[in-house]
Amino acid sequence: MDFETISAGDFGRSLKGVGLNLLVRDVAHLAEFLQQVFAMGVHRLSADFAIITYHGDVFQLHADATYHAHPLPSLLPEAGPRGGGIEIRLYETDPDEAAARAAAFAGAMVLQPPTDKPHGLRECVILCENGYAWVPSRRI
Repeated sequence: MDFETISAGDFGRSLKGVGLNLLVRDVAHLAEFLQQVFAMGVHRLSADFAIITYHGDVFQLHADATYHAHPLPSLLPEAGPRGGGIEIRLYETDPDEAAARAAAFAGAMVLQPPTDKPHGLRECVILCENGYAWVPSRRI
């Protein structure tokens, strides 16, 4: 599928499984973070929207204004983190490399440094400026 040229209708009809749409204040900034820190693919980038790819999975970034007719924005805080309570796990990203890249990225914070966990993964927790917890992980 060519994410750069597919129509919105065809793209929507192609989605399957579990979908993830993240509402964000600045689509371009979060897309740059995802691309630089986790080597994700960024497609159809605009001020309002981006298609993000990661190891065959697809999700979307939407600017707040794109949800103008949706009830969810009325629940979002005006300031501060909005992604509290959600972890987005990235099982194909080296946590040591991601933590090093995140440390140099404006607005990102390494909340937990890379650590070997008893459940068989080495992982870290990185917060983006929207408060979403990104957890790059590798099998030990």
